[in-house]
Amino acid sequence: MMSRIPLVKHDQLSLAGRDIYASILSTRGNLDGPFLAWLHSPGLAAPAEKLGTFCRYNTSLAKVESELLILIVAAHFRCSGEWQIHATIALEAGLDSASIDAILLGLRPTLSSPRLSVLHALGTELLRHNEISRTAFAHAHEMFGDREFVEIVGVIGYYSFVAMTLNAFEIRFADRNDPFESPAR
Repeated sequence: MMSRIPLVKHDQLSLAGRDIYASILSTRGNLDGPFLAWLHSPGLAAPAEKLGTFCRYNTSLAKVESELLILIVAAHFRCSGEWQIHATIALEAGLDSASIDAILLGLRPTLSSPRLSVLHALGTELLRHNEISRTAFAHAHEMFGDREFVEIVGVIGYYSFVAMTLNAFEIRFADRNDPFESPAR
């Protein structure tokens, strides 16, 4: 991965940093993504890693639902690194390629279930307007209940933090196409 700041090497880490490094590898298998920056600050990296583990692997949402939310965030922030990592995961989780392409373009995808459609509408509205209308809230709350609704907002919030980190430090795969590349960037 490329980055604006030097990527931390294992032998440069403090003991606490090495523990976080090991934990990241044990849950994700690699350090791709924001951890390459966050490890410069083990105090930030440790709780971020724990929250990320929950948001990615331990919510009550199906994997395809979480990945849909992550792609909505990546598209909203035009975050190449997040998109490069999660578009493939979303496809493997069951999100169809036409929907992935639509999200990339900022269009409403034709999704395979009412839950996915409500998640798309909810995530898009929250990111665009920084709030959820009463109507959208009532519909989503009825469908998901308290726990899932809180987790949905948590996934959106965590991956917004990830996207901002990746964008700020321009962390992405250098050998993959930048889906958001434009002449003005």
